[in-house]
Amino acid sequence: MKDVESLFKSFLYAFKGFGWMVTHERNFRIHLTCLVYMFYYLLRYDFFTVSRTEFAILLLASGLVIGGEMLNTGIEKADDSVSKERKHTIEVSKDVSAGAVLVFAVFAVLCGVVILWQPEAFKLLFNHYAENPLNIAWFALSVIAFTLFIFKFEKKGKD
Repeated sequence: MKDVESLFKSFLYAFKGFGWMVTHERNFRIHLTCLVYMFYYLLRYDFFTVSRTEFAILLLASGLVIGGEMLNTGIEKADDSVSKERKHTIEVSKDVSAGAVLVFAVFAVLCGVVILWQPEAFKLLFNHYAENPLNIAWFALSVIAFTLFIFKFEKKGKD
């Protein structure tokens, strides 16, 4: 029974970490917002033709970006706990981990471009919005909501 309790606690800690990222890290919220839009359009409409393998690649690339951002933040927080001074090794550690997130994000975008570069699908999507002006309003509201989520949702105070 103790093993089950320990396993349950480990999941709680993981969800707590994810929640902390959402409430404290702007770049994490930016990544999440991009993922929500991409997967919404892929799952809601049938404009894009994506195989199961391509969908799996998009999921994997997305997971690498989100996980990379979390690891980067973990490294930064650990570095900050060691010293608030700007020691060279801490600076390198932070820069390298941030660079890793950049690499993950660039390659995720490249995967998305390779898989989703379907001009006909974008024409259909454009026509969908042109024929349904109310959808443009909903899209604009979603952009406003996500912009607020990204820039105003941050918890200030103690890490």
